[in-house]
Amino acid sequence: MRKFSAALASFAALGLAIPAIAAEVRAQDPATVVSALQQGGYKAQLTTDSSGDPMIRSAANGSDFEIFFYGCTDNRDCRTVQFHSGYQEPAMTLESFNKWNAEHRFGRAYLDSKGVARVEMDVDLDDGGLSQKLFEDNVEFWASVMGDFEGQVWGS
Repeated sequence: MRKFSAALASFAALGLAIPAIAAEVRAQDPATVVSALQQGGYKAQLTTDSSGDPMIRSAANGSDFEIFFYGCTDNRDCRTVQFHSGYQEPAMTLESFNKWNAEHRFGRAYLDSKGVARVEMDVDLDDGGLSQKLFEDNVEFWASVMGDFEGQVWGS
C-alpha cells in the first residue's frame, strides 16, 4: 500500500494527471446502455422482448431500431447486445444481400423467413463493458450501417 501511495504522490508532485475511471456501458446493467444512448443524443426506451430479456427502442437519422440483449441469465446479467433494424419492403435480391455483406465490415444483412429485410450489428459488452466514448462510436457505426443498408434497399 505504501508503494502505491508513494506512486500517487510522485504523479501529483510531477503535476501528472491521474486518469479518472470512466463509467462503463455494460450489458449486465441495461440502464448504462440507456444512459449512454441518451448522453449521445439518441432516444432510448427500455422495455423487454418476447422472452423477457431487456430490449431498447431507439432511432438514428429518422430510422427506428432496437437493441436486443443476449447471453442473459434469467432475463438479466446479459453479456452482449445486438443493434437491429427490419424493413418490410426490400428491393434486394439474394445476390444483393451477399454483395452488401461482402462489402461491409460492420453489420450483416439478410432476408428472414417472413420476407423482412434485416440488418444487425453485434457489440460485446461483457468483461468490463465499453467506455461512453467507444460505445458512442459503435452507435455511430450502427447509424452508418443502417444508412448504407437503407440506401441499398431503396436505391437512394
